This record gives sequence, structure tokens and C-alpha cells, in this order.
Amino acid sequence: MSLQPFGTASAEGVAAEAPDRETVAALVGLSGPLTLQRIDEGIPGWTVLKDGRIVAHLGSTWEIAGSVGYSGRPIDVLLAISPDARVIGARLLRHNEPVLTLGISDADITAYVEGFVGLDLANETTGAIDAALPDIISRATVSTGVLRDSILRTARILAVGRGVISGGAVDRTTFEVTDWAGLLAMGALAETRVTMTEAAEALAGAKVAVTPSDQPFLHLWTGVIDTPTVGANLLGNLEFGRAMGGIGPRDSALLIASSGLFSPRGTDWKKTGVFERITVVQGDRRWQPDADAFRSIKKLVLADAPEMKEISVFALPPAIDPARPVTIEVQVTRPKDGGGEVGFTVALPYALPDAFRAATAEPEALWRQIWEDKRPQTVLVGLMLVVLAVILFAQEAITRRPRLWRGLRLGFLGVSFFVLGLGLNGQLSVVQVIAFLHSLLGGFRWETFLIEPVIFLLWSFTALGLLFWGRGVYCGWLCPFGALQELMNAAARRFGIRQIAVPQSLHERLWAIKYTLFVAIVALSFYSMHDALVMAEVEPFKTAISMRFMRAWPFLLFVAAILFMGLFIERFYCRYLCPLGAGLAIPAKLKIFDWLHRRPQCGRECRLCETQCTVGAIDAIGRINPNECVLCLRCQVTMNDATQCPVLKRRARTQTESATP
Repeated sequence: MSLQPFGTASAEGVAAEAPDRETVAALVGLSGPLTLQRIDEGIPGWTVLKDGRIVAHLGSTWEIAGSVGYSGRPIDVLLAISPDARVIGARLLRHNEPVLTLGISDADITAYVEGFVGLDLANETTGAIDAALPDIISRATVSTGVLRDSILRTARILAVGRGVISGGAVDRTTFEVTDWAGLLAMGALAETRVTMTEAAEALAGAKVAVTPSDQPFLHLWTGVIDTPTVGANLLGNLEFGRAMGGIGPRDSALLIASSGLFSPRGTDWKKTGVFERITVVQGDRRWQPDADAFRSIKKLVLADAPEMKEISVFALPPAIDPARPVTIEVQVTRPKDGGGEVGFTVALPYALPDAFRAATAEPEALWRQIWEDKRPQTVLVGLMLVVLAVILFAQEAITRRPRLWRGLRLGFLGVSFFVLGLGLNGQLSVVQVIAFLHSLLGGFRWETFLIEPVIFLLWSFTALGLLFWGRGVYCGWLCPFGALQELMNAAARRFGIRQIAVPQSLHERLWAIKYTLFVAIVALSFYSMHDALVMAEVEPFKTAISMRFMRAWPFLLFVAAILFMGLFIERFYCRYLCPLGAGLAIPAKLKIFDWLHRRPQCGRECRLCETQCTVGAIDAIGRINPNECVLCLRCQVTMNDATQCPVLKRRARTQTESATP
């Protein structure tokens, strides 16, 4: 532990840089001279003192909890915890979250962080804690969820590490056979020894002098014996059961044993009912045991235990937390020759070993709560994915029935846009691809991506679909903006709007735009996440889907231009501009199966499928480019339709001619 001037950085790095005086004063809400004390041992952080008194404990979420945001970059919040276990200050120091592209400002995130001020960490009721937390920000569920977990985890670790709250109750079930040496090695008992020589020096001037020697004046042991590994081994099962049975349900049993000349118990307690020589100290609390809390033990059952002169078990009251450090003080006094007393205090610190703490029930993970709260939405998305899987696996039976295929196709696209998109905000984005890549490099955590169940389900199905069918699983069926484009183009065709046929040579060259955009956005994110997110505005998804067209006019004009072009060139944006589609096309190279059938005559004798392909994914010789195919199945419908496919027409004509006599 060391005193550290304001504004100096420690060797821990950026996260351990001492906050400036103004920041500390604002966090703790105090003015005047403050002292900042750096702590590196155990839980790192700072202690703030005013006039020599502790007024707050400071800790960084990045330094203590290693908080990493949805962007894969550190999130750092500086927290201030009061000595009475309340969050009295929270300051957002840095983040690189992609929330700004969703119309959410830094001020919104800052206000969310400051909403944790006033949280009572000593409140063990999970429901009460949840009720006191600020609400998750809509459209920034993942980022604010990560902030919530990081702040709560850091606050609890800091409070426990500074002894402000209990780190957990005592384990009252575990038993392991051990001996006296084993208990001492575990830290089950604390020990101190005062020799006759040391006592003689401290009691100089006493009426009855102490003869100096190396013999013990007081040899003292203490420890909480609730854990059977400690209590049953020391006292035996029968005596341990009696000792524990004689205390209250919220009390704990403290053993104080001694040998030597001096008696910690003395004899006055038999008259007064209070053990005035013994004091249990915990923080500001000082407790002296009385006769009602006392049980005398004759001897310890361990063969290798030393001889004890006194063995006492005291029932600690609920006000004394056995999971927090305590100090046992024994007052030693002797009368002086000329009247008065001379004395000294033997102080024996004790801390419950971590091995004897019960596993505390941490608040339920945020992602579990969100999945529970959004169960109807996850069930609905799950049903959509099941239906889509059935359509794709049964594509041969469906594509032989053009009217069935047409109804399923338009119906599913309508659900994707109105329900999945506008209703559930289930729009994937290249921003999420960037976040995933950075998380792989900066410390991947499933919890970060589980916070948004709809997005997680979509990405999981899309990842699996890439191996089975390619990028078309998402781009052709589940993308709300892609669905909007296709539905608008279908309406345009119905109203007779003439379509523009892009020449194949130009068409193939325009593909490079979306791949260039994808590579540029990913590369830029490693230089500046902010600039990459600005460049990601090439995606119209946020304007059209996430924000439901409620945005500034330049963004609306951009989306309108794309949709207008889509009236004449089906899926114009998907074909040439979508960086997400480009990003999905790259791993789609690993596709295992080839579900789309072709005939030897395709592209040689017939080019009908090529002309009908909605995105121009079929080349002049009939090959389907999986990087561009959106899996609409239109080519499969054409191939199986005897009224359209020239090959089937010729076969039917040949069969008719051969059957004619």
C-alpha cells in the first residue's frame, strides 16, 4: 500500500492511472483536501481519505473485472464505494461501443452509468438490487448489459476486498479429516504468543512483578469453527454438535483457546456476566461476550494439539460477520504499587480462509434474465428458423409446386420484414462482424453475445447455414432489409415497372464494391473503431430497420435512393453495396453441400434461369455463383416447371411423339 499523488500513473498501466483531484472530488461528493492511497495488493484500486478518515474506495472495471465491450475493446468505469457499502460515484472513462451509430449519444451512456449511484451493495435481496438498477437502453442492449455486469461485478469485488461487505457465509457442511498441523496450515486458526519477558517489560511497575523467561505468559489461538472440518476435528462430533446446537440460526461459533500464565477469561465474568478482558472488534463494532454466549470446552480431541489451559466457544451475534476479518483483543492489567493499573493489549487478527466460505449465490447473469424476459420473442424466432429449415430441406417438393413456393416465399419475406425486422429488431450488421473479430483477438466471452437473444439465434442459424447452404440462408430469407427490397420489387413488377438488365460484364465488376467496403471497414476498425462505425453507415439497416425511418433527412434520403433503385434492379443494394453480404460470402466458401441442381443443358441449350435470377448469380454457362446466390429457389422452380423449362418441354414432346402410333 502506498500514497500516490493525484494524476500519476502506476506501473499497472492505463487502467491503474490515478484519477485527478477533480474526478475524485466529484465521485465522492466532497471538497477540500483529499488523500488518494494506492492499493496494489489483493484487489487493486485506491482509498480516499479526508482528515485521516476513509471516505471511499475507488476501483476500475477494466483493472478489476477486465471489462470488454461488444466492440471487443475495453470498457472502463471508475467506481466509488462508501464505507457503508453504497455506490456513491460512477464515472465512464472510456468505451468504443458501436452505440453512436444507433442514435444513442455518449451522454446517454454516461447517464446510464451514473444511474448506479445509490446502489446498496449490502442488500442481499437480488430482487431489490435489480429494482434499483437503471433500465437497459433500448437498441444498445448488449453494450449497456456489459456495462451493468462489469459495474456490479467490480463493485462487489471491491466491497468484499475492502471488507465493506461479506464475501459469503461460512460453509457449514464440508468435512475433511485433518490434524492440528493441517488446521494451522489451512489458516483455520490464528495464533499469537507473548513470552514472560515481553509481559514483564509491558507490566513494569506492577505490584506483582512478572519473572522474565521464554515461557508463555499468554499463548492464544482463535478461529471460527462453524465448518465441520474445523469444529468436528477440534472438538469431536458430539461436542461440536452440542456447541453448534446451542447457538442461534444466524450466529457463528468463535473458539478462543489459551495456555500460559494469564487467563483471558479471568473470574470476574462469574459475577458480572461479561468477559471484560475479551473484545471482538470488527470495523467500528466492539463486542464483549457474555455468559449467555459462552460454552466451556474441557479439551481438544486432536492428538497433536498442544495442551490448553482454557478453551472457550462464544456465539458471535449477527452484528459480527464471520466472513469478514475480526480482531480478538485481550486486555492484560495488573495493579501498580502506588495505585492504579498498568497493562497492555494482546491483539490477534483473524480472517476466515476462502476454503471455509460457502459459495454465495451471485445475481443471475444478465443474459439469463434477458432470455427469460424475451422468451416469447425467442420462441417466435425459433419457429421462424424451424420453418425456414423445413423449406430448405424440402426444397425439391416445394419447388415442384410454383404457387406453393411463391406463397411461402412472399409470406416468409413479409414476416422477416414486419415481424423480425420492425417488430424484433432482428437485423444483422457488419458492425457485429467487427465486434466478433475484435472479441476473438481481445478476449472472447460468450456472455457478451448472449445478451441479445434474437441476434444470437440469427447468427447461430446463419453460421450453421453457411456450411449447409451458403450466405443465402440469411441474405435471401432472414434479412429484413433484403426482404423489404424484394417485396417492393415484386410490387413494382406487378404494377408494370420495367426492370433494368445490367450487362454481365458491368454486373460482375460492380460486385467488387461490397467486398471493398467490407475489407475497408474491418481494416479501419483496427485503426479507429469510431471511424469504422462511421463508414459502416453505408448500411441502411439502422435507418430503415433499427430506427424505423426515424432519423435525420440525409440518412432517409440515402435509404430512399437505394429502395428507388431496387424498384428497377431487384435487390440493388444486396448485389453491389452490402458489406455484410460480402462478409458472409467469404466463409460460405466452406459450404459442404450443393443443394441447387443443374442439368448439363443449362447454359448451353437454355439460359432461362440466368435471365430470371433475381441477383444475377447465374453466369452465361449456367453455373451458380454461391457468393452471390440468395437461395430464392427461383431457378429450381423453373427447372422443375414443365411449362417453362425447355429441357422438360422437349422431353415431354419426345414422350408424346413416341407414344403416338
